[in-house]
Amino acid sequence: MWCFVISLLVGVLLVIRISQCVGPQMYGLEGDWRIKNFNGSISLQGKVPGCVHFALFQQGVIKDPYYRFNDLEYRWIGLDNWSYSRTFALPSNISTWQKVNLVCEGMDTVATIILNDVTVGKTNNMFLRYVFDITNLVKEDNFIQVAFLSAISYASQQSAAHTAYTVPPECPPPVQKGECHVNFIRKEQCSFSWDWGPSFPTQGIWRDIRIEAYNICTLTYLTVTPFYVKNDHQWGLEIEAFFEVVCSESVDSNATISIPELKTKETQKIQLLPGESSSVLRVTVDKNIPVDLWWPNGHGNQTGYNMMVQFYFDENYIIERSTKVYFRTVELVQENITGSSGLSFYFKINDLPIFLKGSNWIPADSFQERVTTFSLERLLQSAVDANMNALRVWGGGIYEQEEFYNRCNELGIMIWQDFMFACALYPTDKDFIESVRAEVTHQIRRLKSHPSIIIWSGNNENEAAIAKNWYNISSHKQIYTNDYVTLYVNNIQEIVQAKDKSRPYITSSPTNGEESVQEHWIAENPYDNRYGDTHYYNYTKDCWNWTEFPKTRFASEYGFQSWPSFNTLQKISIPEDWSYYSTLSEHRQHHLKGNKEMMSQAEIHYHLPHSADPVQNFKDMVYLTQNMVASGRCFITLQRTSLLLFYQWGLRKMKRFTYMEFQTFTLTGVWCL
Repeated sequence: MWCFVISLLVGVLLVIRISQCVGPQMYGLEGDWRIKNFNGSISLQGKVPGCVHFALFQQGVIKDPYYRFNDLEYRWIGLDNWSYSRTFALPSNISTWQKVNLVCEGMDTVATIILNDVTVGKTNNMFLRYVFDITNLVKEDNFIQVAFLSAISYASQQSAAHTAYTVPPECPPPVQKGECHVNFIRKEQCSFSWDWGPSFPTQGIWRDIRIEAYNICTLTYLTVTPFYVKNDHQWGLEIEAFFEVVCSESVDSNATISIPELKTKETQKIQLLPGESSSVLRVTVDKNIPVDLWWPNGHGNQTGYNMMVQFYFDENYIIERSTKVYFRTVELVQENITGSSGLSFYFKINDLPIFLKGSNWIPADSFQERVTTFSLERLLQSAVDANMNALRVWGGGIYEQEEFYNRCNELGIMIWQDFMFACALYPTDKDFIESVRAEVTHQIRRLKSHPSIIIWSGNNENEAAIAKNWYNISSHKQIYTNDYVTLYVNNIQEIVQAKDKSRPYITSSPTNGEESVQEHWIAENPYDNRYGDTHYYNYTKDCWNWTEFPKTRFASEYGFQSWPSFNTLQKISIPEDWSYYSTLSEHRQHHLKGNKEMMSQAEIHYHLPHSADPVQNFKDMVYLTQNMVASGRCFITLQRTSLLLFYQWGLRKMKRFTYMEFQTFTLTGVWCL
């Protein structure tokens, strides 16, 4: 009997084949689970992967969370403690395996996991892969329970326990109607609210969960990094395989790497030590065989090659991994510019300077189970159709699913990848740092094989927050500067430079890049147009006047608000809401004075609507705000009215990269359906 196990890793569909069923066995726990609130007054069936909010909606317990004021109406969901439970059966021989693990690819967020009445582990990081040893607990018939603690409560507890000094901001601005202390929990930061979206602090098992049983060892990660030797004019690949070895002694294996299209096949011997072990394999491609490179959209093809890696431990134990590999180089150029002060800041792909043009990417939905293959394809293809070639995965959201990066590989969309820290200062106590280090290590191993990712960035706007004294910290600035360096330099940068030498890392966005380094990581003015990247917002100046915009090296955020289309708003509102200054219109506006600013921009170039019909008046005003930013006059704005249908809450901002890059904020949104 042959066993086939399918999983997702390193950005492509991977197939592991185990001969004669003696290798690792995977038993998925996705599907139906029983969900209950803390006092048991609510009990329902829900899907895994998934979250409590969406399960309640699917079962008819609540109405559409996006409808009208339901973000406030359903605040109780995030304040309650919920549990997931189910029974599951395993083969009768499960006890014969040397090691049985419970593998959790994504727990949201603070949870205690109980198997057969025994606590097997706890989680507190949404972005981390957890593995728990259940060898001595698992049997044929099993009962598993995952007890979640409210993320709001946990964040508050962690903040209260940090008594040495406050870590601001303690709460979001009142206009955002959000929850407090989000910087004390490793969770999607915007789920506690943002200036563009609602507060839905989810709980649930948001990614794959499974049982994995094995003897000898199991393969946990496989990463592939291309390299080019200029002197030899030759391409090669560095393949790093990570294993969990259960044997008490070292294990030998023959590893065979084959890339048929490039007529490449090599076998190398590896030795794995007990416990967590890894091995690096390097293969070169015959220089006489032409290698087609991966290019950004508009500059060439996105050629990939099928590669198979086989690990032979003995005649009955073979692990195979198939993946797609791509060849490209990336360089961030920061150098002196003749006749100008400052430094350049641009990217070379395969030694060719590339002008980046695109958008920022926030989570496509407040509830990740709603983000389907179709919706991802629609959004990413819309970017390509608008001649974009880059997206910035913004640091207040999530590390995206594999399918997102796979499709960006195929479409030639370059990714600026933030780590998930945004618009806040963060604690640096031992437990927090250890969790972050594990998170960063996991995400690098998970994502580094994607050619689309061209840079890692430590955070969104946190250097600027300190430099510009957003949180009135000037009297204790050195404390927060030390924390900043501890987190983004001494830990995250250290890990990135050790584990991924194939792409650059910068500590923040915006940053002055090398100039910020010279100023001990916090530049006096991180928005200096002569260095690094810039975020620019000015809602009072005429957005049609291109001379008002700064001449930056690299604009990674800028833009103006507009309303979504009226037919989008209709789905989440009622007629009494169809007024520019209705209670709902004000509720959905999380940017202070945002509605007035949009009207002021429109008034510069248009006569404001004065229809006797209030609904028509509202429709006309919505149209004018769209026309302001979609007319092509708001500084080479590429978004068009047809794209507004993709913005799913109600208000959105557009932010762009200029000079050697421009990006709007954002391609995605979550307010309106």
